[in-house]
Formats: sequence, structure tokens, C-alpha cells
Amino acid sequence: MPLKIRLKCSAVLLVSVLFFSGSFHKLNAQAEAVPADADVIAAGEKLFRQNCAACHRIQEKLIGPGLANVYDRRDIAWIQAFVKNSQKVIQSGDPYAVDMFEEYNQIVMPPVDFSDEEILSILAYIKDQTDKLPQAAVTIEEAVDTGAAAEQGLFTGYMNYILAGLIITLILMIVVLVMISSVMQKFLRTRSDLDEADREIIAQRFNLLALLQSRAFIGIVAFVFTAIAFKTVIDQLYEIGVQQGYAPEQPIAFSHKVHAGQYEIDCNYCHTGVMKSKNANIPSPNICMNCHSSITEGVNTGTKEISKIYAAIEENRPIEWVRVHNLPDFAYFNHSQHVNVGKVECATCHGPVEEMEVVRQYSLLTMGWCVDCHRTTKVNTKDNAYYDKLVEFHNSPELMTVESIGGLECAKCHY
Repeated sequence: MPLKIRLKCSAVLLVSVLFFSGSFHKLNAQAEAVPADADVIAAGEKLFRQNCAACHRIQEKLIGPGLANVYDRRDIAWIQAFVKNSQKVIQSGDPYAVDMFEEYNQIVMPPVDFSDEEILSILAYIKDQTDKLPQAAVTIEEAVDTGAAAEQGLFTGYMNYILAGLIITLILMIVVLVMISSVMQKFLRTRSDLDEADREIIAQRFNLLALLQSRAFIGIVAFVFTAIAFKTVIDQLYEIGVQQGYAPEQPIAFSHKVHAGQYEIDCNYCHTGVMKSKNANIPSPNICMNCHSSITEGVNTGTKEISKIYAAIEENRPIEWVRVHNLPDFAYFNHSQHVNVGKVECATCHGPVEEMEVVRQYSLLTMGWCVDCHRTTKVNTKDNAYYDKLVEFHNSPELMTVESIGGLECAKCHY
């Protein structure tokens, strides 16, 4: 090979090495610039679930692209600008933004009023999940396939063995008693010092009809029947107004198992009032259309339930959802106080909604149920100046429950 060509190839190789080396160090620097603080990650998770999870996943595509290692694909400054106003970046002619806009069917990502620090916290959560996900997936799979299944199998096996042992023990006791009775009867028959009355008792046979007609048997049956009837009446009285398990048929067969479970849409995304209002509120069709305006599969295939959403919007009428959780009018409950201040998880009261095809009332929602919760729930006083004096008064904030700060006062819920 001529010397000139060799020199050119060497130069190209050197430039390539320098370029990719520089790119690698640049990407490394980007990843290192993403915060790793636990509080920042927690704040980013909250923002992600409330604002991003409806359209994005970490490892897979949803309505938008998967976000794993997004900080390695683009500059952090570019990401921050795109999140704040994606259309501005696209209209600037940025090739990457334009190509992505076309790839995802020109779906418009709404602008978000986030600060740079908030976007960095979301990136921190994405990086944390990106690093954890492979190991977490294996851990979950092992837990489901081995640990949980083995535990359930052991529990079931032990219960079967215990029941079998009790039945065998009962049978053996009956056999032993029959044998003892038979031996005693044979022994007594050999006795010559028994009078006629005793011999009649020994010789008598079991008479089922006489047993059923005896006063003792009738009295026992009457007592048992009365006790069962009384308990049934009491149980029914206690269940007045209790609607646990209530799962009414809705005008649209909306599946929480698909939306909250399969697609992991955060509860707060649809029930927007839960953080700032007394009521969690039922989402309007507009919220449904944030996703379904881009998901045309149901419309094209004539899906009956999805077409009802479009019909409600076209006819400018509300969807008449049937209320599932309904407290008495004299009981006051504030969602924002429990969720935003108390940091109570939705599943605490509503159960595993992400597993419900049809939503049902999971908890009792009775006064006693609420009171028990207030007696045992510790108050979250962290970074809340409202509780400073109460913490000082109690001296032991870790022992401060809702009850200890007036959570059982009648006027808190009835006024």
C-alpha cells in the first residue's frame, strides 16, 4: 500500500478513535451528571408517575418512546428543552426531534411547566430504574416462580396434612371408644352381682327414634337454632349501610386492570382532584382523549366501549358513571388531607385496583374501620412545619399517631 494512502487511513482511524472516545467520555459525563440522591429519585418518581407514565415506559415503547438511557442518547439540555416545549424544538428543525415526531405518528407531547431541577429528578428516577430493572425483573420472576409458589405450596401442604391428621385422630378416638364400650359391656355381663335394672341397661340397644324424641335432644336443637338465628339477625344489622364488595355495572366497561395494571397509569393522572380537593373526582372524557386521540385501534376495529367515549364527546354529554365508594352524608372525608399531607397510598383504602377488571369497594369504609386506622397510623411529620409544635409537645414524634393529635374527635368527621 502506498505511503500516502497508509497515512490517510491512519489519520481517519485516529480521528475516528478520538471522535468515539470523546463521545464516550461525553456520554459518561452526562450519566454522571444525573443525580443519584434518594430524595431526588423519589421526587422524580412522583413527577414521572403523575405526568409521564401515561405515555412512557422505561424499557419499552408505549405512546411515546422508551426512556431507558435517554440521557445517553441526547444532551441533558436538549432533553430539558424538549420536555418543556417539544413543538418548539421540532419547529426549529432539529433532525432528531423531527424524526421522532414522524416515527410516533406526529403525536404532540404537551408542554410541561417543569424546572430544570425537576426534569433532572425525573432523569434520576429513569436512571435508577434503568440500572435496577434487569436485576429487579429477575428478582420478581424468581419470587413468583420459586419463592411465592413454594411458600403457597408449603402452606397448602401443611394445611392438608393437619386436616388429614385431625380426621385420622377423630376416627381413632371413635374406634377406641367403641372398643372400650364393647369390652366394658362384656365384662359387666360376666358379673353375677348385678340387679335386673343394671342388666337391662347393659342389654339395651341404641334407639335412634327414642333419641330424636327425647327432651334433651329437642332442647339442644332448639338452642342451636335460636343461637344461629340470633347471630344471623345481629350480623345483618351490623351490615346495614356496609357495601364492601359492591361492583356496579358501568356505562362503559372500563378496565382498571388494563389501564392501572398493564399500562401502569398513575391514579393521579385520571383522578386529578385527589391531591388538592375533598373529592378524587371522576375523569372527564377529555382526560380519556389525552391517550385515545392517539390510539385509533379501538375505533378502526369498531370496539364498542371505546366508541362510547367518542359518542359522548361528539354529543357533548357527560358519561354517567355509577359511584362505587359512597360515604354517608354526615361523614366528612378529605382526599387531599390523606393523600397529599398524610401520604396514604391509594391501595390502603381501595385495595389492588390494578388487578380489578371491574372496580369494587375493597374496604369496609365503616366508622370502626376508620377509627382503627387512626389509632395505628403514625403521623408523617417530615418537612411539615404544621406539626413542629405537636412534635415538640409529644417529645416522641415516631410514636405520634393520628389519634394522639385529635384524630378521634367527633367533630373531625361529623360537624
